[in-house]
Amino acid sequence: MHTIVVSLNHKKAPIEIREKMTFADESLPQGLVNLRHSKSVLESVILSTCNRTELYVVCDQLHTGRYYTKVFLSEWFSLPQESFAPFLHIYENDECVEHLFKVACGLDSMVLGETQILGQVTDAFLLAQKTGTTGTIFNELFKQVITLAKRAHSETGIDESPVSVSYAAVQLAKSIFGHLKNKQVVILGAGETSQLTAKHLQSDGVKSITVLNRTYENAAELASQLNGRALPLVNLQDAISSCDILISSTASTEFVVTPEQIEPIIKKRKGRPLFLIDIAVPRDLDPTLNDLDSVFLYNIDDLNQIVENNLSERKKIAETIEGMIEEAIEEFNTWVNTLGVVPLITAIRTKALAIQSTTMSSIERKLPDLTERERAVISKHTKSIINQMLRDPILGLKEMAAEPKSKQVLENFIRIFAIEEEVAREKEKQRLEREATSKKNELEATAPASLKEMPLRP
Repeated sequence: MHTIVVSLNHKKAPIEIREKMTFADESLPQGLVNLRHSKSVLESVILSTCNRTELYVVCDQLHTGRYYTKVFLSEWFSLPQESFAPFLHIYENDECVEHLFKVACGLDSMVLGETQILGQVTDAFLLAQKTGTTGTIFNELFKQVITLAKRAHSETGIDESPVSVSYAAVQLAKSIFGHLKNKQVVILGAGETSQLTAKHLQSDGVKSITVLNRTYENAAELASQLNGRALPLVNLQDAISSCDILISSTASTEFVVTPEQIEPIIKKRKGRPLFLIDIAVPRDLDPTLNDLDSVFLYNIDDLNQIVENNLSERKKIAETIEGMIEEAIEEFNTWVNTLGVVPLITAIRTKALAIQSTTMSSIERKLPDLTERERAVISKHTKSIINQMLRDPILGLKEMAAEPKSKQVLENFIRIFAIEEEVAREKEKQRLEREATSKKNELEATAPASLKEMPLRP
């Protein structure tokens, strides 16, 4: 088996490409199932955020795994492969595992060491697990990744200095105005990013904050936390007419602010500059707004330089985390290698116990007058002999499984103990169990809520 990640992220793909290939939350479960059912794919996890769309798969062959994962992307987003293929990063096996560790630890983020991505990785894994598209490999890998990322943040404190996209947006506003104390700010959106932005604004002395959101109740809740005011989205033009800065971060799939909305306001502002900062993906603000007089528009990619200026300390800490990741990768690879010997261990124990059972039957035929206690004692001691004889070979097998030529070692072990049939049966048993578990999880994930809540008959 092999692990692959096909990644479209901020390092290589411009926002114009990323916004076309973002999974909507409500479509993710079906996307996971479709990807899992692609040829060669055995397990699947989809991570979709503002800055990345990443498809993690376990596959039986590298070539077909790569090919059909890209086919899935093309079909799901109705885009020709040539339109996005130049922007893809593809990592395989150890590189895939290393990439996932770095992503979860925030080392691959636009903002080095940020913690929000860890929650997103966790959510992506839990959704895939619930949908039934993960199995033995990803269940263990993501568990180790999430555990390591939590430890890295707590032990190194890489996220203690305030560097995030929200922070960068506020720093950009400060670089434009010098200070923000008397500035009027409009926040469009009431989600987590907007909340973080508002907190940074307040810490820089902003007193006047107006929150607008498609759902007014959410805007009102955030505004109450800020001692600001909330307005329905229909009042957007009125709010912009008097503000200095608008920072937008909504989940809209279409432009929320367009030149047609802003043009009537420009004359009323009498040359007063309007700074628009769009930190949403897909974008909220029509890029042609930048063509209007006295309007200055920045998007999430424009924040890169600001982020870079605040990362020197985090880069030093990142080196420590990279060392932790190297150890974690080695631990995971050891687990994977050991995983391959489980059928062998089970097979040799099965064969040994079958020999012990045959021997006990022979003893009972030749010594028919044995008492129950005598039979129990003989059975116990013959099993003890087996366990002692197998202990060292099994320990050696586990150690040799981590060596470079482990495949040949395992094949020799099978031949020496003549357990070909037992190993084949055990592998088939495990395969059927995995398929049964996967089907069960898929049925549970797709069953109507009303059916899930129905009590079982006694």
